[in-house]
Amino acid sequence: MPPNAAGRRHRPHLDRSLRGVLWVCAGAFLIHLIPLFLPRNMPEQELAIARALPTAEQRVQFLMPLREHPKATPAELREAAELLLEGAPGQARELAQEAERRDPNAVETQLLMARICDVERMDRCVNASLERAAQVAPNDARPDLLRAELREKDGDVSGAAESAGRAYGKAPADPLIGLRYVRLLSASRQGGEALKVLGRLEGSMPRSRLLVEQGRVHAQDGRDAEAIRLFRKAVEDDPRLGVGFFELGLAWYRLGNLEAAEEALRESDRLEPSNPKGLAALCAMQLKAGNIDGARLTRMDLERRFSGKQELIRQSCSMP
Repeated sequence: MPPNAAGRRHRPHLDRSLRGVLWVCAGAFLIHLIPLFLPRNMPEQELAIARALPTAEQRVQFLMPLREHPKATPAELREAAELLLEGAPGQARELAQEAERRDPNAVETQLLMARICDVERMDRCVNASLERAAQVAPNDARPDLLRAELREKDGDVSGAAESAGRAYGKAPADPLIGLRYVRLLSASRQGGEALKVLGRLEGSMPRSRLLVEQGRVHAQDGRDAEAIRLFRKAVEDDPRLGVGFFELGLAWYRLGNLEAAEEALRESDRLEPSNPKGLAALCAMQLKAGNIDGARLTRMDLERRFSGKQELIRQSCSMP
């Protein structure tokens, strides 16, 4: 028998096996393609496509038909409006209006409408939406929190504190709302009232975090020595509290102790290596103190570790 006869005898069998495998793969591929050619009749499919697109302009063609879609729920219409809020607020408002038509008593729709109107700078619409939200959910703190956010953004810190106070009155057991109220009170120079609210939050948050918040209130009022005492107690209670060391570093700097400030900020950076704020603050301090060589080294560290934070680096650590 010639030496290659056995190989020639088996090759047709192998070729047939290979063709069979290829046909199976091709069939599986076609099966996966079928859904792409079927008509899309579920709002979730349009939302899924829109989520994958990077801009509102690209999402519009998939989301606006949901306004007429009989199966689109108010929640789906709100999500569609959210996806268009930045870039196409007019279309977002149309979707939110349809969500309101389908469920007039949903406070979430009114809150979304207020945010859309704020983007469009329609103040009367903002106020009307927030008033409607308060009517449909009188015990819900969210309308007051949103009003506080919008007032603070407009520079009305006292008005923001007033709105946050109403939210806190509706949800006094919520520590996040309480802290929001505290910070706005402090920013509006109502430190005494802020400390009273913090006293009522005792037990609802870790003692170390409460001490940091108390220290921030004193620092806002210019009492940095008292703030340092509280920040030091906070990091003694929790030696891994990065924010405590960060605030301690800022307070030491304000009192002129640059060595202690640098030590605290470097400890903050060590505890929170993914947060650039400690090194950014340190670089700004070094520049103000005229320590250009130190600032240059700190900037190199920032650029090496936080290459995606160029604007923060530029603002805090711009070399002369």
